[in-house]
Amino acid sequence: MTRTGRPDYMAMAMAERAEITDLLASLTPEQWKAPTLCEDWRVRDVVAHMFSYDELGTIGLIRRFARGRFTRGGPNALGLADYADRSPDELVALARAHQRPRGLTAGFGGRIALTDGTIHHQDIRRPLGLPRHLPAERLAVVLEFARTAPTIGARKRIRGLTLTATDLDWTTGEGPEVSGPGEALLMALAGRRGITGDLSGPGLPELAERIGG
Repeated sequence: MTRTGRPDYMAMAMAERAEITDLLASLTPEQWKAPTLCEDWRVRDVVAHMFSYDELGTIGLIRRFARGRFTRGGPNALGLADYADRSPDELVALARAHQRPRGLTAGFGGRIALTDGTIHHQDIRRPLGLPRHLPAERLAVVLEFARTAPTIGARKRIRGLTLTATDLDWTTGEGPEVSGPGEALLMALAGRRGITGDLSGPGLPELAERIGG
């Protein structure tokens, strides 16, 4: 908590990044090449995407978004191309160098990095079969931020539905309920496929149709 009694979002983001970095340092070369829940992205691509923005100043960020308007895959594709020749060890070093978010990812007190990091952490872990415990306080902050973040686009996925976490005090929306662990609800907010088996409720068929199963 900060002095004002509000959650320390930056501290949460740094804790999330530290856990991601520990995971990355433990992966085998084969796991670095493994697919993730991000379509067409391997583990190394997710890592490059997560941390490449931290190395951009204001001018670099403007340039990437400007160039991204005319590039297939947008600004994210440019970031992946810039880091395509980095080895796993170099990508781990990149993550270690940016434990504290800066620039764009430091936005909203660190909640951009926290939310992006938590989702992408699970994008990597789920296909590799490496579950983990997400601290409830941190997960509640991420769920609330992801619910309305424009880049995540959750509004259209959950419109007319109630989402209720069964493992922490969090709910949102109105309509037929979808319930389950907060982590699975987060991945649903992000539109990830293959997570609906962890959820239940009368609203689940509609949600599954919207995110493709």
